[in-house]
Amino acid sequence: MDVSGASGQPRSGDDQPTDHPAVPTPPPPAAEAPAPTEDGPDTDTAATGTPDSNTPGPEAARTEEPKDETPETTGTTAPKTEPHETGADQAEADRAGADKAEADGAKTPEGAPDTAADTHETHRTLAHTEPPTGPAPGLAKGEPPRPPKEPGGGILMGRPFGVPVYVAPSWFLVAALITWVFGGQLDRVLPELGAARYLVSLFFAVAFYASVLVHELAHTVAAIRFKLPVRRIQLQFFGGVSEIEKEAETPGREFVLAFVGPLLSLVLAGLFYLAMKPVQPGTVPGVLLAGLMVSNLIVAAFNLLPGLPLDGGRMLRAVVWKITGKPMSGTVAAAWVGRALAVAVLVGLPLLNSSGGLGGGTEESGGMDTVTDALLAAILAAIIWTGAGNSLRMARLREHLPELRARTLTRRAVPVETDTPLSEALRRANAAGARALVVVDADGHPLSLVRESAIVGVPEHRRPWVPVSGLAQDLTDDMRVSAELSGEELLDALRAAPATEYLVVENTGEIYGVLSAADVERAFVKAMARPS
Repeated sequence: MDVSGASGQPRSGDDQPTDHPAVPTPPPPAAEAPAPTEDGPDTDTAATGTPDSNTPGPEAARTEEPKDETPETTGTTAPKTEPHETGADQAEADRAGADKAEADGAKTPEGAPDTAADTHETHRTLAHTEPPTGPAPGLAKGEPPRPPKEPGGGILMGRPFGVPVYVAPSWFLVAALITWVFGGQLDRVLPELGAARYLVSLFFAVAFYASVLVHELAHTVAAIRFKLPVRRIQLQFFGGVSEIEKEAETPGREFVLAFVGPLLSLVLAGLFYLAMKPVQPGTVPGVLLAGLMVSNLIVAAFNLLPGLPLDGGRMLRAVVWKITGKPMSGTVAAAWVGRALAVAVLVGLPLLNSSGGLGGGTEESGGMDTVTDALLAAILAAIIWTGAGNSLRMARLREHLPELRARTLTRRAVPVETDTPLSEALRRANAAGARALVVVDADGHPLSLVRESAIVGVPEHRRPWVPVSGLAQDLTDDMRVSAELSGEELLDALRAAPATEYLVVENTGEIYGVLSAADVERAFVKAMARPS
């Protein structure tokens, strides 16, 4: 592998990693082109305004399939300078080309949803409304997967235990719905309240979601106890979400982490029951306490259903994990049970309610109640089905993350000094079979990395007069990553300093090469596409 050493000298080609035979090596180095003529600086005739074999680009990354063709070696020619073009004109054109390259290099696409490589778990209350936020697996081209600096997600209500709690805008919709429905029930139980019943109903909605918050805080405290980072808690339409960024290390911890939420809901139901004892049944406090007791029982019972993404599904996953020793097996079993639950809810909930099993089926029930029941069942079923699928995808992500290794994704690089013309730097890279350029000082110490997007922005006929230093991004300590990093540790290092290229170094400090975020993206997508 032809990469620069710490002194700026190229190393021998015998240090290609051999512990990952499945990763193809780059094409063999091209033959060195003839020396430039005396008419002017040499330029790479194969290099154009678009990425090609002479321009370091993602096509030549180590994650690509090997190609039979080698980089073009058509030699170099000196550009013809017109007699009327003065040195000042050339300098002005050079500055224009460099400015254009800078502008092109600065245009980095926005990062994908932090689902890309974000592997956090979500513990949800009630129907566990949304899929895990996270990196989806879709990543913005040319950027490493990274979450936003602030999780966001609505109105910040506080930071208990250092974890931000957000109220999503959808909560106001469900609060209004609860106020309207519960107000209608109060009108039958306490007709003397009149319009004040809606204030009582609003208080019930707030108290109910306070109970949901306690449920989520139970998950959060358990996660903190197990040293698992919690990104945020969000209260939304159908309940709450605790976003835990890492998976529990053992099935026992996974079981406890899932069980504490329903357990706290059961405890709250018991407390409301005890508080209801000394209260007159037909009063406002009695109705509120009874409603909160029943609602917490429903929350606990629903979340104990043994299917992902519910807490009971995570408990089932932990049990299967313990029996088989494979967390993926537990996820698959719990996810398919979750999908079966979704179908059961879709079909069974309306039938159960119409038959009177849930208090419905009375003579006063009309067609509107049937439509409402069917709509509610469809929403709950869709949420459970989607959550189960997301759990499977997140498990596959965790399973394939170790395949992302900095050493196998790194491009070969050649060292060039700051005043080296771009055309000459590209010629050296092509001759060495390298796909990246590292700008070094006179002692061979790395200073910056030449951006691939900036190279593309420089016209071919101007490259002999554009120094590489004008197209490079200064190196920071965060942009130096170890060649030994892999999986989630590698992604964490890239998140710490979002960039398009990174300098990969050995533990000794010796330069190993350059890691392109585009190559990480491509390897990530390929890994996710492979079956588990």
